[in-house]
Amino acid sequence: MNGRYGCDVLVVGRYYADLVFRGLAAPVRPGGEVFAADMDLVAGGAFTAAMALHRLGREVVWAADFGDDPFSGLVLAAARVEGLNETGFHRQPGPLRNVSAVLSYAGERAMVSYQDPAGERPLAALLLQFRPRVLFLPLLEFGARVKAALPVARSLGTWVFMDCQDVAASLDSPGLRDVLARVDVFAPNEAEALRLTGAVKLDAALQTLAGFGGTVVVKRGAAGASAVCDGVRRDVGAVAVEAVDTTGAGDCFDAGFVHARLAGMSLEDCLAVAIACGAAATTGPGSRNAVDAVGLQRWLSRVPQRCASTTWTDAPE
Repeated sequence: MNGRYGCDVLVVGRYYADLVFRGLAAPVRPGGEVFAADMDLVAGGAFTAAMALHRLGREVVWAADFGDDPFSGLVLAAARVEGLNETGFHRQPGPLRNVSAVLSYAGERAMVSYQDPAGERPLAALLLQFRPRVLFLPLLEFGARVKAALPVARSLGTWVFMDCQDVAASLDSPGLRDVLARVDVFAPNEAEALRLTGAVKLDAALQTLAGFGGTVVVKRGAAGASAVCDGVRRDVGAVAVEAVDTTGAGDCFDAGFVHARLAGMSLEDCLAVAIACGAAATTGPGSRNAVDAVGLQRWLSRVPQRCASTTWTDAPE
């Protein structure tokens, strides 16, 4: 790392301990009981992106808080097994429980989550401390904390990647448009993009989000992924895979995209790397099967041929 930057990526977000139930024969309904064929307790939340980027060879600092509870201990142990940099970790007295029960169905999942309240460290201070090439935000933020951080990121030459993660918001939410106009890459999934914009079709949602000026990347599951940058749209198909669990696949997709963009790849190739990383993650519980740099090459060979680019001069119908 040169003197300008202290690390490749600063990931800022909560850990989660994910209790994943797989092989459910039917949906869970109030008053009923469904037995799972298998279960796992795995580290999740922002751990997934930090771990996936680290496996790909990136210098990662994960800024996260932990308590003295068993769930914090589980994720800390997983982070140490992976060899993650711990300089961004903060231990607080007492419990800090972030837990999700994941009901994993074929190609889909439902989640019930709980998080203890915790103070958030200022993003601007974290940027100045770690001086990353990329600030990775795992969920949509548009409050005072991120607004104060974005000018600092620009002054450091740091570009900002932001996921959405089912945050309840729309373009009418105060401050959201201003943040989207200053984020370099915004990466919702298709359902989130439609809900956020109020659009009925993906083309319209992409056009609206691209109008804020940054790169828009939309995860589309079995349909692959689409992205728009500087008025040019790229689409790449999905990898055919028998999914074991989709938990963490979106975070691994994000990690692949950031990794490829840091390597200076084209938008189309960034999508291909992201799809390969996301597909690999679905072949095991949580993100346990996230690929390393060697495994990535094997998965990239399975990504379908890229589609032709489309230049938009007018809004799609």
